[in-house]
Amino acid sequence: MQKQILIVDDEPAIRDMVAFALRKGDFAPVLAGDARQAQEAIADRVPDLILLDWMLPGTSGLELARRWRRDGLTREVPIIMLTARGEEDDRVGGLEAGVDDYVVKPFSARELLARIRAVMRRACGDDLDGSVTVGVLRIDGAAHRLYAGDRTVPIGPTEYRLLHFFMTHPDRVYSRAQLLDHVWGGNVYVEERTVDVHIRRLRRTLEPYGADAMVQTVRGAGYRFSALV
Repeated sequence: MQKQILIVDDEPAIRDMVAFALRKGDFAPVLAGDARQAQEAIADRVPDLILLDWMLPGTSGLELARRWRRDGLTREVPIIMLTARGEEDDRVGGLEAGVDDYVVKPFSARELLARIRAVMRRACGDDLDGSVTVGVLRIDGAAHRLYAGDRTVPIGPTEYRLLHFFMTHPDRVYSRAQLLDHVWGGNVYVEERTVDVHIRRLRRTLEPYGADAMVQTVRGAGYRFSALV
């Protein structure tokens, strides 16, 4: 079955161009021009990935990303932001809002497809079929779920991969570059500051369960995960 990708962009020419590229890449595109149409498409079928324009009429892409990350239906759907805003602060702002990757306009179809496949590989977690427990946290790899004690913990796809790596490699310090290689993959260009953004998001995810202190900053070296806090 083809993976379905929701394109949310208010420019028909860009929607059509992206949809053409997706069909060539063996994906099934669904088009939406604003937040209302996007919500209707999601209600019909939750997509496998969302391509989201930053600038939309009425509700911005950033606000939509935040809304979808709060919604249990879309919390784990990967989001790639499409935008002409290429400054570092803008990219970090998108990551803080919950997006998984960031493609700056203008972009080539080849680059877009490569980013989509990379994000889907990370989100799918085909290599994460093992379960692991550290302290109060437990990952059920088969169900792709995180638990704190007997409570289910909602978590985004990138934070899931990051936490799974930490939990399977506890009590060791990893630099940002090492985390990028292990979690994002060495063949994907992601800035080191991206690691800090996702560390903050992971800590916020764990905070209500009293587990945020397990993700430790080692000054001048990187990050460590440990049940010993």
